[in-house]
Amino acid sequence: MIDQIQFDALAREGHNRIPLVREVLSDLDTPLSVYLKLADGPYTFLLESVEGGANWGRYSIIGLPARRVFSFRAHTLSVIEDGAVVETREVADPLAEVEKLRTQYRVPHLPDLPAFTGGLVGYFGFETVGYVESRLASWDRADELGTPDILLMLAEEVAVFDNLKGRLYLIVHADPSRPHAYARAQRRLDALAHHLRQGGAAYPQPTHGAALDERDFKSSFTQEAFEAMVERCKEYIRAGDVFQVVPSQRLSIGFNARPVDVYRALRALNPSPYMYFFDLGETQIVGSSPEILARLKHDKLKQGKVIVRPLAGTRRRGATPEQDAALEKELLADPKERAEHLMLIDLGRNDIGRISETGSVEVSDSFAIERYSHVMHIVSEVQGTLKPGLSYMDVLRATFPAGTVSGAPKIRAIEVIQEQEPFKRNVYSGAIGWIGWWGDADTAIAIRTAVIQNGRLHVQAGAGIVYDSDPAAEYEETMNKGRALFRAVAQAVRGL
Repeated sequence: MIDQIQFDALAREGHNRIPLVREVLSDLDTPLSVYLKLADGPYTFLLESVEGGANWGRYSIIGLPARRVFSFRAHTLSVIEDGAVVETREVADPLAEVEKLRTQYRVPHLPDLPAFTGGLVGYFGFETVGYVESRLASWDRADELGTPDILLMLAEEVAVFDNLKGRLYLIVHADPSRPHAYARAQRRLDALAHHLRQGGAAYPQPTHGAALDERDFKSSFTQEAFEAMVERCKEYIRAGDVFQVVPSQRLSIGFNARPVDVYRALRALNPSPYMYFFDLGETQIVGSSPEILARLKHDKLKQGKVIVRPLAGTRRRGATPEQDAALEKELLADPKERAEHLMLIDLGRNDIGRISETGSVEVSDSFAIERYSHVMHIVSEVQGTLKPGLSYMDVLRATFPAGTVSGAPKIRAIEVIQEQEPFKRNVYSGAIGWIGWWGDADTAIAIRTAVIQNGRLHVQAGAGIVYDSDPAAEYEETMNKGRALFRAVAQAVRGL
């Protein structure tokens, strides 16, 4: 624990945010109950993880209400403080601006704390691709959801739940330039610990809405129209423009239940490596993504390791263990699925090869099977050592968007998507996660994700189209990918 003398010494060293930590026993709480007690309002978040489809990740991260939020729309940065816009300015390069925002906070790296104790948390929507590749910036489709291209909360107050020890780290970052900063931060920690012991308000009674099924979701396409889009994508493939394209459909439904109840249902139905709930005021994002976009972790020598995990090749889960095993065998033997997955491994190697040291890129795991509630996937892992002087924004430029949600060659595939899909993608198939104070980062691809706003809930899912794709099967793949969310929404509306 940092005392006043240590705090003052860190301030003299030039640190302008200093973390004060309170460790409390929390064996009677869950990450969700901590979120509901300490956060549960605008500009808050909950991040959880299940590894390998079965084991809960060690740490869950609860973001308390963020005082500062950074929102980017078409090269315009808006800075939001306490819910009000206090600054608006044009920026030439939003991704470079994100890196400037991160590096202006100088935070000491304290030992024995989890990997993430604060930083920037939020999403980079699919339209961020226009900041990476200028020829993709002029997507003139309807913007049905109107969400920012990029939205990042400055997480200065977080609670990190250690699922192994049943303990909770309350972390408040103090600004030493403010009067009585140390004492104020300690009082804030006292208040948070007291609030945890007091317990939260009674959870509202469920709404008990009408029973729903997937037929109640209205798509941006009829099945026939989606299959026709698949055929048009195949025409581009036959013409040699692309090897693969990943078109998607958006399915929407009226929604008046509590958004956090969708998360509660989803974490029970479809636990995944990346589970998230974001309350962004007028918009909530709920997701259970199986797929990393890119992870960056620095060692003690400040050398960065970049990891991507291409996930492509899908089968529904079997009704029995025997059927499940047969479907796995069928998936791994399917030449179309193997060719598609191999192409995406090569794309991943090419992407991170652009920002990795020569000779460091390797495929560390290939053609493994990961199982989720409704589907199984083929997954591989590619990693490399980041070149000196580069940051996570360079990793994002090299890997965004993932080939698994766009296609290959990537730029031409995105042009085909922009031509064929009726709406901007917004959050869907972008990146969602965190960038820490010291440059480490972990982001998922925003798939298996619902966006809730204005009394409606939107789900989007895609399918990888190659030369011999069957349009009806590709349509069914998009529905399979959406089914865990369909069930979670139905449970939330029915009442938990």
